[in-house]
Amino acid sequence: MYEVIGFFLFGVFLLLLGGDSMVRGVSGLGQRLGLASFTAGLLLLSVATSLPQLAVNAYALEHGQVDLALGNAIGSTIASIGLTLALAAITAPLLLGMRALVAEAVFVLVATGAVLLFGIDGEIVRWEATLLLAGFAAFLVFVFTRGRNEPAEVQQELTEFAHTSIGTAQNVSRLAIAAVVLYFGSKFVVANALIIGPALGLSAALTGLTVVAVGTALPQVVTAALTAYRGHGNAVAGQVLGACLFNLLVVIGGMAAIRPVQLPASVISFALPVAMAFGLVVYLLLTRDTRLGRRDGGILGVLFVAWLAFELIHAGH
Repeated sequence: MYEVIGFFLFGVFLLLLGGDSMVRGVSGLGQRLGLASFTAGLLLLSVATSLPQLAVNAYALEHGQVDLALGNAIGSTIASIGLTLALAAITAPLLLGMRALVAEAVFVLVATGAVLLFGIDGEIVRWEATLLLAGFAAFLVFVFTRGRNEPAEVQQELTEFAHTSIGTAQNVSRLAIAAVVLYFGSKFVVANALIIGPALGLSAALTGLTVVAVGTALPQVVTAALTAYRGHGNAVAGQVLGACLFNLLVVIGGMAAIRPVQLPASVISFALPVAMAFGLVVYLLLTRDTRLGRRDGGILGVLFVAWLAFELIHAGH
């Protein structure tokens, strides 16, 4: 089992390397094609930082692990808030001046509610998937439209966040390397999670919800903590909320667009309400203050550990 855990963690490390290369490549090529640095920063927050999770889910789906992929999409939403945002705020208090963040938290609540509503009958079908994907398109329109009105210091922060070389050959190479590394990272994570999960008494859905979700969140934790340390609190919060929406609307919507997705009863009755509860906590924190401090991070972290422990202990029975 130690060998299995070691290979799983090696896969997580590859996701970290591949994700960083992908983000830099997307940012550099975007700016090379004419995107302003600030616009590239918005693109990174909304899409690019979620690509490692997408790679894992794509690999899982390719190998017939639909329940694991679904669990990972929902679990990653919870982990983005309860683990990534929590540890980033503990690393360094997050100063938040981005006006769109509160609205993005509302988007997360609406998106979670939509997935829960569509899945209440146990299945998300293609027309519901279309609405989820359209919801993410609406979110992107909102972000890029609202971004023009952000304060100058916020625009400068996201410009710094997106700063990288814009050489075409270098960034194409980055994307090519990222694709290979993300593939093998996904392979190691999924294959070994399917051994770890059953050893803990977990179903495929619960394995995705817990083991895989935590594993795929770890690379995001590292980058978010470094971003927080540099004083880019808006970038951290934007990454977290963007990742939540990407998982709920694009990953789940994309899965259901290919073929109807069956939702286990435990996901409908507990996992999705928990994801909504975490979204509500973030909304309340963002409306209360323009600063997420270590105490706030600690609260989110305790809630996450409590949820994770409940899932693992409950599965054991």
